[in-house]
Amino acid sequence: MSDGRLSVFKTYKLYVGGKFPRSESGRVYEVTDSKGKWLANAPQSSRKDARDAVVAARKAFGGWSGATAYNRGQVLYRVAEMLEGRREQFVREVAEAEGLSKSKAAAVVDAAVDRWVWYAGWTDKIAQVAGGANPVAGPFFNLSTPEPTGVVAVLAPQESSFLGLVSVVAPVIAAGNTAVVIASAEAPLPALSLGEVLATSDLPGGVVNILSGKTAEIATPLASHQDVNGIDLTGADAELAKELEIAAADNLKRVSRPAVSRNPGKEAQGADRPQAVDDDDWSADPGTHRLTAFLEIKTVWHPTGALGVSGSSY
Repeated sequence: MSDGRLSVFKTYKLYVGGKFPRSESGRVYEVTDSKGKWLANAPQSSRKDARDAVVAARKAFGGWSGATAYNRGQVLYRVAEMLEGRREQFVREVAEAEGLSKSKAAAVVDAAVDRWVWYAGWTDKIAQVAGGANPVAGPFFNLSTPEPTGVVAVLAPQESSFLGLVSVVAPVIAAGNTAVVIASAEAPLPALSLGEVLATSDLPGGVVNILSGKTAEIATPLASHQDVNGIDLTGADAELAKELEIAAADNLKRVSRPAVSRNPGKEAQGADRPQAVDDDDWSADPGTHRLTAFLEIKTVWHPTGALGVSGSSY
């Protein structure tokens, strides 16, 4: 009976507003492994898809940013649980996407799940690191507290299709922001599968929206979008990053710049142009800089009061 069975190929879709739409344009593009073998057709997002994702992210922002930090941590931990349950799927997809052996891909997936747990633990602790009471000259309390920036466009790393992806998405939402994520153009399948995990976890729809396609085509309208408050340029090359940063200045977006290195070949020819690189050691201790990259610091002054005739105060 099994000999005559037809294979059921997986249809990859976008993840926007907690749902799985096809690209508005109906376009798809072929995704291949490191040897050129066809893996799947991925949706090629349009500008309309990008705008729809921003609307969904803005709608979800109030509830997500207003949730307690402890609750956000619980939700992120639930996502890690779901990732762990689909470990074998991600091992296969990462191995195909990045040309890794099964053992190396397994190590990458394990690191990604651990990274998600790590950020889940930071949700209710980052305020203690980024905020605090400030000493001032005068009868005042001066308190600084971090608040999420808003809707953040995230350009995921091009080479690290899963660990790098988790490393840029998790801190954005752990801090209380909502995200519009542009997956790696050549290796989008782990990112699109992550959308399936998010949909079956406790994460509200719209907190994370995942688009696939040509990075520049999707990122350009997001960088100039007036309802996007920040942009992470990790997955952009040097030329695209510069263009997007200029567009982002129109409404004073927060910008997280990609790492850069210098190309020795071009330097030898007298061209000293920095080139964006995607070779971050994603397995290293991430620190807290990605958590604080899209936080605003609100400072409140409050007068102290005198207690009794002794002049003591609180």
